[in-house]
Amino acid sequence: MIDYSKYPTTQAIPEASSMIETFRAIGYSLEAAIADIIDNSVSAGAKNIWVNFEWKGSETWLSIKDDGRGMDNEELIQAMRPGSRNPLEDRNIKDLGRFGLGLKTASFSQARKLSLISKKENSQIAYWTWDLDFVKQTGCWDLIKYIPDERFKTEIEKLKSGTIVIWKNIDRLVKNFQSDDAKALGKFLMVLEQVKKHLAMVFHRFIESGKIQIYFQDRQVEAWNPFLARELATQGFPEESLHNGKVTVKGYVLPHKSKITEEEYRNAEGPRGWGEQQGFYIYRNERLLVAGDWLGLFRKEEHYKLARILVDLPNSLDVEWQIDIKKSVARPPLLLREQLKAYAGQVRNQAVEVYRHRGKNIKQFPGQKFIPLWINNKRGDKWYYKINREHPLVAKFKEDAKNEPEKTIELLIRFIEETIPSKSIYIKEAEDPDGQGKPFEGTNQEIIKSSMELLYNSLIISGKTPEISKAIISNIEPFNQFTHFLEFIN
Repeated sequence: MIDYSKYPTTQAIPEASSMIETFRAIGYSLEAAIADIIDNSVSAGAKNIWVNFEWKGSETWLSIKDDGRGMDNEELIQAMRPGSRNPLEDRNIKDLGRFGLGLKTASFSQARKLSLISKKENSQIAYWTWDLDFVKQTGCWDLIKYIPDERFKTEIEKLKSGTIVIWKNIDRLVKNFQSDDAKALGKFLMVLEQVKKHLAMVFHRFIESGKIQIYFQDRQVEAWNPFLARELATQGFPEESLHNGKVTVKGYVLPHKSKITEEEYRNAEGPRGWGEQQGFYIYRNERLLVAGDWLGLFRKEEHYKLARILVDLPNSLDVEWQIDIKKSVARPPLLLREQLKAYAGQVRNQAVEVYRHRGKNIKQFPGQKFIPLWINNKRGDKWYYKINREHPLVAKFKEDAKNEPEKTIELLIRFIEETIPSKSIYIKEAEDPDGQGKPFEGTNQEIIKSSMELLYNSLIISGKTPEISKAIISNIEPFNQFTHFLEFIN
């Protein structure tokens, strides 16, 4: 290292208000910010966590209370110091933090006034407040010995130990709202409902195992498990270990809608809906970081919406997985990407089958095989679907057409309409959009030309002029794609 002792130095202390306003711009959503505060409660050994608020328009406040170990005065000041922990430090394997910024950045992202009141067992109550307007006024990194309401002292005294985080001046959510504005209240409650769903998802493994209980406005939050592991129709894949056993993955293919009740189906779609919830679920120390993302390995598509894959990480891999401050982004290292892609490929293939066949198991009887009415075919390098000429129904229609042609043709058309393989077509189109063949592409088109001539002659006989006849044909499918043949019709 260079010896700098012979060089002059000067301090370059960040300007307080500018730095804190920068913290505000990190990009937390309200639900991510509250989840980050709860991480601290979990790391502090809390068993119960209460998220409460009081609607007062622009004066609305929100608090997160826990019964964890609590802090004495010096510990509380350290906790409120930005960058209170070095992110390069080794953390306890159960620690959900990393940067020493979560409490501050999460709170500042939503509110201009952050207060903490805490009590350690057999210790005095400690409390301090960050007021961003005061920091702007003074230009100093000064905490204030202030608590916004005496009721919080009463609440903390009821606990053996614990901490309450209080947000006031929540300008990102309720600025300029009036307390008697019903629409504003409705919007606020809708946002808070999303917060509750987010917490039920992010901490579901802690809630299910009984490690913590979360209360929202004093009502217990039920865990939302994205994998429907208790449903009989859910298909679980074998768990695999990666990265020298540090990372584990387990895939699930959720049941088709026809296999579960309507209520279970609606609940299973999660906070963002079926299409958006597909993909990898990245957990760090059992805390959900990423909920439904293919991590750049695949695209999200309708026919893969039943595929969800659990990935477990320890906090020792934070750097390699590029875990961000908000704990909402994770990027797998290059050496794992192909392994994750191969494992996910198996899960996705099974998800497509369940989606395509609506969850049905086609029973195979000895000596018999399934006979589809439509079959997937190739013409050159293009794919298309055609009617199976060997299907027993087709043979029956040929026989019946001799005696009752009109009735038989109508029945055949009805079967074709009712059995169009729309799901399979959609899947093929999504997987290979340039590979779908156009009508009569790559085949002898004489049948098109002769059919156009027959129709043209019929129109002429009915009294139409040549120009009108050709105009009619050019607007009939599939002749509209072969209008060049009209030049040769006389």
